[in-house]
Amino acid sequence: MRTEARGALARLAAERVDHRFKGLPPDADGLTVGELAAQRRNLFTGGFTTPVLALSAERLEHNLALMETYATRHGLAFAPHGKTSMAPQLFQRQIDRGAVGITLAVPHQVRVARAYGVQRVFLANEVVDPAALRWLSAELDSDDEFRLTCYVDSVHGVELMEAALHGARRPLDVVVELAAGEGARTGVRTEAECAAVADAVAAAPTLRLVGVAGYEGEVPRADPERVRAWLRRLVDLAVDFDKAGRFAGAHEVVVSAGGSAWFDAVADVFAEIPELSLPVLKLLRSGAYVSHDDGHYRKLTPFNRVPEEGALEPAFRLWTQVVSRPSPDQAFVNAGKRDAAYDLDLPFAQAVRRGGTERPATGVSVTALSDQHAWLRTTDEADLQVGDWVGLGLSHPCTSFDKWPLIPLAEADGTVVDYIRTFF
Repeated sequence: MRTEARGALARLAAERVDHRFKGLPPDADGLTVGELAAQRRNLFTGGFTTPVLALSAERLEHNLALMETYATRHGLAFAPHGKTSMAPQLFQRQIDRGAVGITLAVPHQVRVARAYGVQRVFLANEVVDPAALRWLSAELDSDDEFRLTCYVDSVHGVELMEAALHGARRPLDVVVELAAGEGARTGVRTEAECAAVADAVAAAPTLRLVGVAGYEGEVPRADPERVRAWLRRLVDLAVDFDKAGRFAGAHEVVVSAGGSAWFDAVADVFAEIPELSLPVLKLLRSGAYVSHDDGHYRKLTPFNRVPEEGALEPAFRLWTQVVSRPSPDQAFVNAGKRDAAYDLDLPFAQAVRRGGTERPATGVSVTALSDQHAWLRTTDEADLQVGDWVGLGLSHPCTSFDKWPLIPLAEADGTVVDYIRTFF
């Protein structure tokens, strides 16, 4: 990692704690993040206020190690999607764990990554904004070690990119995005149209075609057979482009796919890629693994299908406090839509703390969220009273990270060892 990048990460520890960061101890105001981390306060007794989102230090490390092992075992390069966390500290930990770079979705996210020294970015979108393209080009021209690849998915998009990049010293590497099917999200719908886009890239001096990519998570009515069929289309497209000499000038051929639900299929099909005229970078982009979750991805993770490969562990817990117990079958805690992801599933009541003792949240379930309250249904088994802390599991990491600009990283006994800064 470059010295200036380490300096940028170190400066995160110099940021002052204040009202911008919810859940942190009020008496920590004025301390730097590094000073607060050095105090190793306990999440439950150290002055933290509810609601407070915590990330498990042990489970985070487990997930980082597991995906490093998985990618290595299957011969995959790994550029995890950074839009999940938008946390440069986690980007660096992913790179330290073998990631070749970071995938991002929009130019602003690339600016964040570059501010913290990420030297290889896979931008999984077509960029047609002239101001953004000029900035990306300036970054490439000013740093010969910086590598950026982005999507193209239309002839007109290529024309807009060429016009904005006129005069660039280095060409922008691009991959043709193959759509996952009719009615899917972005990408070129047919192989013939892909060839037309590739022809347009060949005619654009500021662009260089280096591969193909797509997102199998958008395959309509996805199941293992349909996903693998689409992935083989993607591989065949790369093979056909290579035979036609479309990767002239590239140093390697990028073939990329892989969300968090089907990376086992990606590993299987990418293992079938034949030898091409250039080395092949089999690039996996799964991102939600870093924290995993207790809902959507717990159900969808490929490790459910291949348990012998290991298992991810949900690393988030949102700690809330009971503020109202109006009836025997109802309670309210002080966290709602502003604090918890709810786009895929409601949170899950998991634990209750009272007087330093933690127990399962038996008989407690979340039925709805208001802006600042979660509605709880309680059965006769629930022993719940005003003042209790209730730990909630969350679904969908991408909409959990984005609600918390500074997240305590806590060990199993509650000791907070660091704070993860996010940039959304």
